[in-house]
Amino acid sequence: MIGENGEQLGVMSPYEAMRIANERELDLIEIVPNSVTPVFKIMDFGKYQYDKTKKEKLQRKHQHSVQVKELRFHLQIDTHDFEFKMRHARHFIEEGNKVKIVVVFRGRQKIYKDQGNDMLKKINEQLSDIAKTEQENKENKMEGNQIIVVYIPDKSRKQSKKIEENLKTKTE
Repeated sequence: MIGENGEQLGVMSPYEAMRIANERELDLIEIVPNSVTPVFKIMDFGKYQYDKTKKEKLQRKHQHSVQVKELRFHLQIDTHDFEFKMRHARHFIEEGNKVKIVVVFRGRQKIYKDQGNDMLKKINEQLSDIAKTEQENKENKMEGNQIIVVYIPDKSRKQSKKIEENLKTKTE
């Protein structure tokens, strides 16, 4: 038997434990039912449930749900537009989100798949320090009129980058 403040009240019969709980106007809760001597605790069950739901809400509040952000590229993209989209991609990855890069081919552009692969290589070079592809060894294949690559944040590369920055500041 455990009291409401966590102190041990000793071994007693369930009837005696129920009498003590009623005297203190609290609930008697069975904590370990399958042991040789079951363990009971005296507590306010309503307060316990309230505190438990409050902790769960706080944990859900601090969770970060990963979202998939999509960026669409075309073969005839201007350099400024490309850099603008790459800044967004970096920002999304640094926030911890996945980034889905879609290279879209229009009409007869489908025959220039190599240009799309070159664009993906360029994107990969710019994101390689903070992200990695979801399917590392999968070759980029056409799916209809587009090529899709998903980048996920790479925590190991981000940590190694921080270590390198710390070393640079210490040497200066």
